Amino acid sequence: MKYRHLKLLLAVGAGSLLLVGTSCNKLEDFGDTNVNPLGSTTPITSALLTNVESQLGGFASVIRPALYVQYVAETQYTDASLYAEPKLEFGGNYSGPLYDLQSIIDRNSNPATAGKFALSGSAANQIAVSKILKSYLISTVTDRWGDVPYEESLKAAGNFTPKFDMQLDIYKKMFADLKDAVDGFDGGLKMQGDIMYAGDQAKWKKLANTLRMQLALRLSKRYPAPGGLAAMEFAAAAAHPAGFIATNADNFTLNYPGGAAYRHPWFNTYNGRSDYALSKTLTDILSNLGDARRSAYGTSDAAFPYGLKRDQALTVNPSYAKVLADSKRTESSPVVVVSAASSLLAVAEGLERGWITSTINPAYASAKTAYEDAIKASFDQWGIAGGAAYAVSGPVAFNSGAGGGTGVGVNSFGSIPASSNAVTTTSLQRIHLQRYIALFPDGIQAWNSWRRTGIPDIKPTAFATNSAAGFTIPRRYVYGTDEYSLNPAALAEAVGRLTGGDVMSARVWWDQQ
Repeated sequence: MKYRHLKLLLAVGAGSLLLVGTSCNKLEDFGDTNVNPLGSTTPITSALLTNVESQLGGFASVIRPALYVQYVAETQYTDASLYAEPKLEFGGNYSGPLYDLQSIIDRNSNPATAGKFALSGSAANQIAVSKILKSYLISTVTDRWGDVPYEESLKAAGNFTPKFDMQLDIYKKMFADLKDAVDGFDGGLKMQGDIMYAGDQAKWKKLANTLRMQLALRLSKRYPAPGGLAAMEFAAAAAHPAGFIATNADNFTLNYPGGAAYRHPWFNTYNGRSDYALSKTLTDILSNLGDARRSAYGTSDAAFPYGLKRDQALTVNPSYAKVLADSKRTESSPVVVVSAASSLLAVAEGLERGWITSTINPAYASAKTAYEDAIKASFDQWGIAGGAAYAVSGPVAFNSGAGGGTGVGVNSFGSIPASSNAVTTTSLQRIHLQRYIALFPDGIQAWNSWRRTGIPDIKPTAFATNSAAGFTIPRRYVYGTDEYSLNPAALAEAVGRLTGGDVMSARVWWDQQ
């Protein structure tokens, strides 16, 4: 993260001073070698925003959690599918997009500097947009690792060893930032450099309220009851007069221009390699439900068995289904980061839980209405006909649908137990199953949903190698080696809050009851 990279640069700089001291009398003989005379010392905040937004498709296409929820299967090197335990770093999230967003906020919050960035939008609008994006991005970090640096991070040289904030505190900060952002937009110049919503404040407000609802639902294990923290945050967002995302026209979408630098993440994944396939687990569920989104989610019906050992995987017919249909995986295909379907399914769950009532939004008098509209929105998002009929069909029907069947993912290699299933017995479970389907191929959000709800009831591969985690599907990422070497004291405190220590089977705070 930013504090780490600066620390390393300072260390390298100290070594350089020793070297030049042996051959020269004065450092000024070289001038200031750290300054580019042609460079600007003042960033263009609209360019910082564009840089951040250009990376969002990657956050909605992370492969490892997509493997954990069995959206995707590995076809050659199968370590991740067998739950190998790498120590993954989160530093790049801080030194890159999060630091850029904090720079926008800091520069526009300081009266002495805010005027320098007026061409990028009013200070209030720049701050509001940055807070919304910052909340989205930090949520993807804390939801994967658990407790992570936040309040003391993003200060550059101000703090090389920030504390790890407790996840509850991070969530409260995200709720506050999203609320402040919605209420903070003004009538001034819209945010420039915005390649997602082109500065449309109404759409940004709907996104903020939608994110707040979705984050509130993430806490449903901890605060399940109406009137609790999660329900209160959810209700405040759902009732906000700015509204939430309810149509695909308001989807938070990154449209890739194509070309070498900015191409769809899954196009890049298959550009020269073919290490991943559409998982048989997901396709079994879609087939059992008669779900036509199957034609958009993969290239054929030849789904790949999940959780195979390498020697087994290499024997599978190489003409397996790739992730996403060819027409949905061109270099200029869009990536929907937050969709109307996921937003409306959140509304359906809020209604079903009793966190909100139909008076919140007259368009949604019942959870059933929101559920069916969410399914139709998902079909329309993918350009698939028949969403309205599917939403009321036998296995999907809100009040009685039996779900996606038993034995999903079972294969001739015996990697998936027959007990793996997508059966639904309640309306709430049907909402969860449709969320699992609608989020594809966003692995982080699907993994979040599965950890919170247990729907579908997928089982770990029989060939799992993570003995320290009890051969179970991972519940979190373990901390990276950088944290152990550069911030050990703060890390030790965070690890001490994990039941079982820093292992993949330990649960992040919201994943505990």
